[in-house]
Amino acid sequence: MASATEEDGVVPQVFSVEKHETEIKLNEDEEFDDNPIEEVRLTVSITDDPTEPVLTFRTWVLGIASCCILAFLNRFFGFRQNQLNIGSVSAQIVVLPVGKLMAATLPKTPIRIPLTPWSFSLNPGPFTLKEHVLITIFASCGSGGVYAVHIITIVKAFYHKNLHPVAALLLAQTTQLLGYGWAGLFRKYLVDSPYMWWPANLVQVSLCRALHDKDKRPKGGLSRLQFFFLVFSSSFAYYVFPGYIFPSLSALSFVCWIWKDSITANQLGAGLNGLGIGSFGLDWSTVAGFLGSPLATPLFAIINVLVGFALVLYVIVPISYWMNAYEAKRFPIFSSNTFDHLGQTYNISRILNPKTFDIDLSSYNSYSKLYLSPFFALMYGISFATLTATISHVALFDGSDIWRMWKMTTGAVRDKFNDVHTRIMKKNYAAVPQWWFHIILILTVALSIFACEGFDAQLQLPWWGLLLACAIALFFTLPIGIIQATTNQQPGLNVITELIIGYMYPGRPLANVTFKTYGYISMSQALSFLGDFKLGHYMKIPPRSMFIVQLTGTIVSSTVYFATAWWLLVKVDHICDTTVLPASSPWTCPGDDVFYSASIIWGIVGPGKMFTNQGVYPEMNWFFLIGLLAPVPVWYFSRKFPEKKWIKLINFPIIFGGTGYMPPARAVHYLSWGAVGIFFNYYLFRRHKRWWARHTYILSGAMDAGVAFMGVFLYFAVQSSGKSGPDWWGAPSNDHCPLAKCPTAAGIEVKGCPLLH
Repeated sequence: MASATEEDGVVPQVFSVEKHETEIKLNEDEEFDDNPIEEVRLTVSITDDPTEPVLTFRTWVLGIASCCILAFLNRFFGFRQNQLNIGSVSAQIVVLPVGKLMAATLPKTPIRIPLTPWSFSLNPGPFTLKEHVLITIFASCGSGGVYAVHIITIVKAFYHKNLHPVAALLLAQTTQLLGYGWAGLFRKYLVDSPYMWWPANLVQVSLCRALHDKDKRPKGGLSRLQFFFLVFSSSFAYYVFPGYIFPSLSALSFVCWIWKDSITANQLGAGLNGLGIGSFGLDWSTVAGFLGSPLATPLFAIINVLVGFALVLYVIVPISYWMNAYEAKRFPIFSSNTFDHLGQTYNISRILNPKTFDIDLSSYNSYSKLYLSPFFALMYGISFATLTATISHVALFDGSDIWRMWKMTTGAVRDKFNDVHTRIMKKNYAAVPQWWFHIILILTVALSIFACEGFDAQLQLPWWGLLLACAIALFFTLPIGIIQATTNQQPGLNVITELIIGYMYPGRPLANVTFKTYGYISMSQALSFLGDFKLGHYMKIPPRSMFIVQLTGTIVSSTVYFATAWWLLVKVDHICDTTVLPASSPWTCPGDDVFYSASIIWGIVGPGKMFTNQGVYPEMNWFFLIGLLAPVPVWYFSRKFPEKKWIKLINFPIIFGGTGYMPPARAVHYLSWGAVGIFFNYYLFRRHKRWWARHTYILSGAMDAGVAFMGVFLYFAVQSSGKSGPDWWGAPSNDHCPLAKCPTAAGIEVKGCPLLH
């Protein structure tokens, strides 16, 4: 979702409700004959068969099974050092032959439900595209993650406190469901509008069509399905090298190999713990593992992300570090850990009152202020700028459109945004009643208050804090939804929610992370719901069926995520504690330790002791103003020079948030992601558009699936029994730049680093 990683707040941001300039045919009613976005026209069919079976026995069985399996595997691997995210595309491929087998073998005789007039068939006919799409939605619920599990993990594994399992389960479920309550408010704008095109959905559309359409093989070429399996098998076979035999392929950093004894050279060249100059990876998980597939990201978004990445990592961070701003040389140049004034890891036990589980001010004052690495500190400032830039950008560039859409929803202005897909959906299927959303909202708010206020208030968050978190999420859902629907990126609310509750209710780490989770994830889940609705819109799925599947999948997946996490936290001794675990243990919880650091920064110490004159970083607050003002010149010049269309593509929410997934993403991931994205979405899109339209999204899905299947195979075949790959130079999963983690200030002692004088 960050400078301090996705868990800690800054998620790559992008924007632009860029209205693609393309010729659009209008009929007498001024309705689009097709979608105005070229990528959509090239990918999405404008036909529909409303008689196709949808919510069938096969849908429920295969969908729930996919949801449970992916939820278990993703949470299981999430605790491990080498994380593996298995996306819904893997299930999408596996269920196709299973669904066809069920269609060929199950009996077709209707089964009557006792004491009711209803009946159903185990086999309503051939396995359909619409069944396949709904099963994929189930699978995406299982692969999407449950953010609240981080809270459960840090309570039990880092703070070593008790947490009632019912409170933990309610926390996991309500944070996932709360956003659905207000998602219905924004369907008109974020789903029905053809300009809200949700680029990531086109990968699913393309793959589904490749798997189901009768695709005529071009002369001398391959059908879509043949192309998919060719790429899938190649990706599957190749991943045995970076996944097992040669893990160092994931990050090749030549600069620090040449000057291996120089701390500065290691800092400049390390792709994993430095600036990554000259670093690259020969591994698809390096390219797409953190920022998503670059093949599904619009070119203007890629360019903006890379501009922001370069400004931060190659201009601002080096200047601040080598000028020793905030005593930066005492710490690594790139780290998400917290430090004391001596450059050592901050000892949280020295300032935390074990009885009240809040800060002991006298102990804090006698120990040390909290310090961050220069990169980590700057990422918080830039996340402030990203948030205000998002508000400013949306208001300037899309304020009038948003206002017009609100008037359209009340019937005051005629809806000019109808395209062929919206007309088909309105004609063939009933919409989801608004009261369905209201019922979910009332129930989840009530259960959320019970989870926070009940169970001896273990989560520390009072009822007013929960309602404030809901208000923040509701306010940001529309502007951030516009960003995601047009750029494939989602700004995170982590930092702003941490900041607000940190000032209002300081010294309570669990209150802080609980407020953050309700404020951020309810917005994120609302957008996930709407994004899936757009996929259903493209694939002509009845909205009520989509609603039922998404709701059921969310409840099932959050339950499985919770159960898996609770089981491992109880079963694995010393899980997440790297000071006690054996060196070979995989249970290091790399995402959870960043979440834990955030709870220290914002919850225990608090922003009042970090970003005011009481702390080290008060200047970071200027970024709020910088972000608010930055889009103004772009807006002004875009109006002054309307013929220069490239000006509108300068997007400060993306530029400021370009480094949003760092860490856990590192420089090598950005450089590899950007290079692949530019090659496909600039060179191939312009020089070989027919090939791009036919193959790009299929290529993306096949690469993801190949890596996921080989990763699972390697774990269960060899790694689960403790067998490692060959013992040689390329075996470590690092870039062989150990000195990149070292400080450069004189007199700072760090294990594994030279002591400078």
